[in-house]
Amino acid sequence: MQNSISENAPVVCVGELLIDFFCSNINSNLIEGRQFLKNAGGAPANVCATIAKLGGNASFSGKVGKDPFGYFLEETLNSLNVDTSMLAWDEKVATTLAFVSLQENGERDFVFHRGADALMTMEDINLNEINKARILHFGSATAMLTSPFRETYLSLISSAKEEGKFISFDPNYRRDLWKGRLIDFISIAKKAIALSDFVKVSDEELEIITGIKNHEVGVDTLHKMGAEIVAVTLGKRGTLISNSRKKELVKSIPIKSIDSTGAGDAFVGATLFKLANTQNIKSIKNDLEQLLDIIAFANRVGALVCTKIGAIEALPNIEEIEITSVETA
Repeated sequence: MQNSISENAPVVCVGELLIDFFCSNINSNLIEGRQFLKNAGGAPANVCATIAKLGGNASFSGKVGKDPFGYFLEETLNSLNVDTSMLAWDEKVATTLAFVSLQENGERDFVFHRGADALMTMEDINLNEINKARILHFGSATAMLTSPFRETYLSLISSAKEEGKFISFDPNYRRDLWKGRLIDFISIAKKAIALSDFVKVSDEELEIITGIKNHEVGVDTLHKMGAEIVAVTLGKRGTLISNSRKKELVKSIPIKSIDSTGAGDAFVGATLFKLANTQNIKSIKNDLEQLLDIIAFANRVGALVCTKIGAIEALPNIEEIEITSVETA
């Protein structure tokens, strides 16, 4: 049973929704691995889940196969109060699956079986419902890989820009997925960045997209591409935030990290949760103090996710974040 969209859904996240099978055999590759844990995955879905867990209103737009895995994903989002009324179903193609193990050398062994989400077209998009949103978020780890989803993705960003929506973009670079296609990734990421109000990148992504190692110069380059607000996540150091006129490093909180899976998505979700409750989202770039408060909050959420196993499973609620805020004050 799908959760229904509200009159004014502040945030709609567009992109992949998939099953992550994590190998539970320690220090094994996928040949040796025997046991796998099933989890809901997909960066935009993680962002949606974060917003909902914090008490916000988020909707997901993506495509799954009409199979047990697709139904599991729908149920997972429903259980978190994410609106799934825009979830599209494919009766012929299976849900996307990813198999991941952590090897003894610390590298991931990764196999990706692309399914229904790759076939999402504009016909699968409910534009009337999406136009009710204040914010559209695009998290592109697999969305940009192949047609027709790539064209759908870029077309929707362009139409959202024309409609005056606040656009959030996270390139979500995955080395395993883009082997031999780095030029394609950079080209498509730049097209999305040019249309975005808020861009979140890791320090690795910043260097890949701009070709520049210096963080501040790289951020300036993203602004020249068209990004209004840029956040560069720097792990335990915190986040470099820029509104094109001024840059600030917002420190993170001290934690004992267990698993960083989904921390970046949680950071984005927490940021959008705060932005969705801002009276004038478009003017936020001119209010650096408010922006710094938002990023400090997002840093706490991202850090707390690292203290537990999993992505969606590790998401804190607003009460946990408030307690942490008092403890670290």
